[in-house]
Amino acid sequence: MNWLAPDSKFMRAWSNLVDGVWINILMLVTSIPIITIGAALTAGHDACRRSIEGEGKGVTSNYFKSFKTNFIKATLLWLPFLVVLIALVWSWIVLQITPLLIIKFALTILWLIGFEWVFALQARFENTVAGTLKNAFIFGISHIAMTVALVIVDAVFVALLVASWFYMPGGLFLLVILGYGTMLMLHIPVTERVFNPYLID
Repeated sequence: MNWLAPDSKFMRAWSNLVDGVWINILMLVTSIPIITIGAALTAGHDACRRSIEGEGKGVTSNYFKSFKTNFIKATLLWLPFLVVLIALVWSWIVLQITPLLIIKFALTILWLIGFEWVFALQARFENTVAGTLKNAFIFGISHIAMTVALVIVDAVFVALLVASWFYMPGGLFLLVILGYGTMLMLHIPVTERVFNPYLID
């Protein structure tokens, strides 16, 4: 098969990369108020999935439709994660107390587990805020191997950002443009594999 054919693996991967970059730009713009990050993450998950599966009218349309539809619930889900994140960052920087290390590690791991799943669930299933929050931890713990895979994808991206900041500042702009939108493109196959048994045809 011609690798430049529209249905070739190369062209599909290239199309997904381009869509991921554009979704990342949309996420960056709509995350500027900080409080809207939850809605941006939810819309990013939804737009990435629809892009991969060829659903909807277009990436931009899919993104903003999801952003608007999920705004209230996604924001209510994001606020506790934001508060806990601020508290965790403060505790790691300021509270240098050895007996607290176990508690800080435990809370950080729980935060990561919930964060990796909560917005993917909000983008995929209709549920209450409390139900989505609870299911994020249920999915995250019961599918711990998949959760670890998601964390690794994000950790690699963060590591690249940090390394670029210190050793190759010129590449930082490219990484920011590629950004979390392209990481979500790698998330979707993982989350969809977990979600498929729970989807109603």
